[in-house]
Amino acid sequence: MIIKALIPAYNEEKTIGDIIDVLNSISLIDEVIVVDDGSQDNTYREADKRKTRIYKLDVNKGKGAALQKGISEIETDIIVLLDGDLIGLNKQHIYKLINPLISDEADMTIGVFKNGRGLTDLAQIVSPKLSGQRAIKMSELLKVKNLADRGFGVEVALNKHFKDNKRVKKVDLKNLTHVMKEEKIGFIKGVKARSKMYLDILKTIFSNITDK
Repeated sequence: MIIKALIPAYNEEKTIGDIIDVLNSISLIDEVIVVDDGSQDNTYREADKRKTRIYKLDVNKGKGAALQKGISEIETDIIVLLDGDLIGLNKQHIYKLINPLISDEADMTIGVFKNGRGLTDLAQIVSPKLSGQRAIKMSELLKVKNLADRGFGVEVALNKHFKDNKRVKKVDLKNLTHVMKEEKIGFIKGVKARSKMYLDILKTIFSNITDK
């Protein structure tokens, strides 16, 4: 069984290296792939210091486009999707995501932050299915169409595809959190970015996501 990890990243120079290091320390992970979504910082350089396959988009095209680029380049049985701004990632988090798929108890897992930071924990209590930390059987992921157009609505697209599938499992990722948008780029720009994210989510909620 082949397992690969995909990280879409935009201006994540402070966190991307630690995430790759954890993934590379896990023998079950066959390869780590990073898609640099037009970053303006040293994200590419930090990833390139480590054992990873990297693709760089010329301009920032959004999370959906970055994921679609990576998915189109990967052959695997299971794919682990991780955000590039995680803080506190460890091996156990990855095992919790992939083990239910290895044992064929699930087709997709969704990782939910727990005991990380108050604000990020609260956000995932309110909307746990919007988590970007997942493991998915590639055969199912390939059925989800037009991810490149979904922006920050990719998690909703995945949820809609799996809505009638009972083999979806939520797992707690203890002591894991991420850098919030307002922390990355300042309050005003962060609020604008968050508003764009919610708009992408709403667009995806009211759209079709799987070809019949």
